[in-house]
Amino acid sequence: MADPDAAPIITVRNLTNRFGKTVVHKGLNLDVRRGEVLGVVGASGSGKSVLLRTIVGLQTPAEGKITVLGTDVLTAQGRDLRAVQNRWGVMFQDGALFSSLTVRENVAAPMRELLGIDAETRDALADLRIAMVGLKPQAGDLYPSDLSGGMRKRAGLARALSLDPEILFLDEPTAGLDPIGASEFDALIIALQKALGLTVFLVTHDLDTLHATCDRIAVLSEKKVLVTGTMAEMLQVEDPWVHSYFHGPRAHAALQAQGAI
Repeated sequence: MADPDAAPIITVRNLTNRFGKTVVHKGLNLDVRRGEVLGVVGASGSGKSVLLRTIVGLQTPAEGKITVLGTDVLTAQGRDLRAVQNRWGVMFQDGALFSSLTVRENVAAPMRELLGIDAETRDALADLRIAMVGLKPQAGDLYPSDLSGGMRKRAGLARALSLDPEILFLDEPTAGLDPIGASEFDALIIALQKALGLTVFLVTHDLDTLHATCDRIAVLSEKKVLVTGTMAEMLQVEDPWVHSYFHGPRAHAALQAQGAI
C-alpha cells in the first residue's frame, strides 16, 4: 500500500496529445505514488492507452511535462533517458511478443541488449522470471504461436519483469481472458506487486480487476483526469459517466464477487 504523503514516483502536468485535428488529452494532470496500484479507466477513446504510451516514450505529446523517478522523460536524452527506462517494464495487450523467438528468448531479450551478461546467466534469469509468472519450465522453449492467450499474457509479463523494474505498466492485462483466468491474473499482479515492491500503472476496463488490485483509480474524461480516488470514493462521484460505470449491473456483480455487498 502506498504512503499517501510520499512524493509521487510519476507526475504528469498539463499534458496535451493530439492526432491531426483530434485532441485526445488537453491539460491532463496525474500523480502516481510509489508502491501503489493505480487503475486508469475511461470511456472508449478517452486516451487510456495513449497516456501509458506517452509516459513510456512511445508517443510524443504536443505539450506538457512528465517526470518519472525524478527524471523529465520528455527532455532527457542518451544515458540519462536509458537509465530511467531500464527502471520500468511494460506489458502490452496480448503480450506483444517477438514471434520468431521462444518465450525464454523473449524474456531474455532486454537483458541481452542492456545488461551485457553471458547467455547462460541470461537464460537462468529468464527461467526465474518465467517461473515467477506461473508458467511451467517447459514454456520457455515454446514460441508465442504455441501459447494460449493467457500464457502469452504471462510471458509478456515475464518480459516486462526482465530487468527487475520498479514500475510496471500494464495495458488491459485481463482483456480476452475468461473469468477464471482473469481472476488468476489479478491475483498474480497483487502477489508480484507485494513481493517485489512494484508501483503498478494499470490501464483496464475490467471492474473485477479494479476491485481486486487497485489502491486508487483515475478516471479519464473530457480530455483530462476527471477524478482520482479509492473505489469507495468513486462510488460517491456524481458525474454521469462515473456513476453509470461504478453503479451499473457489472459494477454490482463485481461488488458482490468481492463481498462488498
